[in-house]
Amino acid sequence: MRKTILTLFTVMTITASANNPLEHNFDSTVHNTVPFSRIDNSMWEPAIERGIELARTEIDAIVRNNAAPSFENTIKALEASGADLNRVLNVFYPLLSADSDDEMMDISMRASQKLSDYSTAITLNEGLWKRVKAVYENRDKFTLTPEDEMLLQRTYDSFALSGAQLVGDDRETFRKLNAELSELTTVFGQNVLRELNTYEVILDKNDLSGLPESSKSAAAEAAKANGHDGKYLFTLDQPVYMAFMKYSDRRDLREKMYRLYSSRNTKGQYSNLDNIRRISEIRLQIARLLGAKTYADHSLQRTMAENPTSVYDLLGRLRKSYKPALDKEMAELTEFASGLEGKPIDIMPWDYSYYSNKLKAEKYSFDEEAMRPYFELNNVIGGVFGLATRLYGLRFKENSDIEVYHPDVKAFEVSDENGRYLGVIYTDFFPRPSKRPGAWMTGFKDQSITDEGVNSRPHVSIVMNFTKPTADTPSLLTPYEVETFLHEFGHALHGLLADTKYASLSGTSVYRDFVELPSQFNENYLTEKEFLDGFAKHYKTGEPIPQKLIDRLISASQYGAAYACMRQLAFGYLDMAWHTITEPVSDPAAFENAAIESVKIFEPIEGMMISPQFSHIFAGGYAAGYYSYKWAEVLDADAFAEFKRHGIFDRETADSFRNNILSRGGTETPAELYRRFRGQDPTIDALLIRDGIISEQTPSIAPVCKD
Repeated sequence: MRKTILTLFTVMTITASANNPLEHNFDSTVHNTVPFSRIDNSMWEPAIERGIELARTEIDAIVRNNAAPSFENTIKALEASGADLNRVLNVFYPLLSADSDDEMMDISMRASQKLSDYSTAITLNEGLWKRVKAVYENRDKFTLTPEDEMLLQRTYDSFALSGAQLVGDDRETFRKLNAELSELTTVFGQNVLRELNTYEVILDKNDLSGLPESSKSAAAEAAKANGHDGKYLFTLDQPVYMAFMKYSDRRDLREKMYRLYSSRNTKGQYSNLDNIRRISEIRLQIARLLGAKTYADHSLQRTMAENPTSVYDLLGRLRKSYKPALDKEMAELTEFASGLEGKPIDIMPWDYSYYSNKLKAEKYSFDEEAMRPYFELNNVIGGVFGLATRLYGLRFKENSDIEVYHPDVKAFEVSDENGRYLGVIYTDFFPRPSKRPGAWMTGFKDQSITDEGVNSRPHVSIVMNFTKPTADTPSLLTPYEVETFLHEFGHALHGLLADTKYASLSGTSVYRDFVELPSQFNENYLTEKEFLDGFAKHYKTGEPIPQKLIDRLISASQYGAAYACMRQLAFGYLDMAWHTITEPVSDPAAFENAAIESVKIFEPIEGMMISPQFSHIFAGGYAAGYYSYKWAEVLDADAFAEFKRHGIFDRETADSFRNNILSRGGTETPAELYRRFRGQDPTIDALLIRDGIISEQTPSIAPVCKD
């Protein structure tokens, strides 16, 4: 009877949804890209529901197969299942982050429950687990390639670490906890976006002292567009907020902006305080069900770090190395600010960017605003894309026939130096109410190779929130924004250069503490003259960026390194604290203050918190994983040191990085891939040298990777 119902459902769904492009392969578009113009919000839920039902049918067929479990009929079949559902979700979730509305958010809430139930049903499918386990326990009897072996290992681990071995009432408890967790993480992310869009600070002309013309012009246009002609409107969008905190001479207004920014989601309609308490508690309960002491113990099993002890060891080593430098930095800044103001100044959180920018300008004659004219966005696009041309021979060509999801977005075809098509990259640079803050890379389609040898190429997207152009000025980036572009483009290259058989192992589908290596590696080029000379020129005169500005950028690059490191360590310690709890948290504010006590830069301020807006760990994929940015920073500094030895554009070194890191995805363990590229394990030496913490003569420090 069940088979009859499923068949009837499938026929009815296909018949009723012939006009829903989400329910069919995108065969009629350029490179099978997404036909965005044909999709409206009414299509999402039917397509998701149909995808879930078809996937359930495919899983049922695997379980009901009378043949003995094998790699082909179980592991590969499982890898291939859910293609229709994945096609829909690979469009829905990128758009939910980059071009969403209230209706899509409501849809995501309804869909999250169904998707959680579907995912948990697969994990807890006893028949499926028995087949996976049987293949794994008899793996020596099958002829498998190394990539096959990794797919089998990843599949087995995924089930084993996700509740497949639970029995009795524990299975239902796990199902309910997963469903609640899915809903709460969705709500958390929506609260962050919705509250951010509520903030508007309206100022008069006499409130703008110190702000650059770019900020004032953008604020005037924003005010006019929102019915405040003659005024200046400032939001908490990242480029707006950062510029205000760096340049405004008005300490009272900097404090106001800081308090607004840092108290988000702590009270009222969009408060996340109850959500973070419950999310962390659920994760602890799940970990306990699965036999782990804490969620971090559970989560870190499939990472390079492997366990909380290794994470805390790295964080502690960095804290010990950078703390003396931080104390020196802050003492110097306090003395400078006091001298500038002619009275003693206690540096507060809303003062740091302002005074450090002025000190950097005095110490190195460095003015970030003076560099904007040399970083016009279109020139930067050419420079960043050109980096991949010089390193890997890639070519980028804009194709207006490829549909985009918003007028700000552009689509480029990517090919290798022989003209072979490699994929599509979408670029989306400017903030808007429909986009969440921050910067990220995602994909509408993963790379894979069919059994017939057809290499299905990826479609990736890089999304940022850069300074927007105005009526009379194009988008001019700060060095920090150029660095952000380089970072996300590194992720994109990881996806574009993927060359693996299985989609679940391609591109960025690697251990969480390895995924940031390609992105952070790219950031190293920002301070390389040979790179900047290729594209940094004045947007009006065409004059190349003067050598003195490059020298200032390079000399200033180490300034504030200790502050930046300790800030990142605070995020890492806070994340680990939330995910190493052994009992529920009653007071999130007190808990947060205790978690970051050893790396705090400023004394806590009542009402100011990180956790309620910490989307990476409460709405993203970085729970017990934020340390991975510092872990990968160790790797990227070590990797770039190899390039420096041979030449930053050395093709042989670049080919090794591409072939051993970028193209291999998750087909081998990260430690094996890195050793193959580097010839040894990394240490933190290169990072400390790059940041000016130690000299090159300092004895080597213990390696990071472990066998």
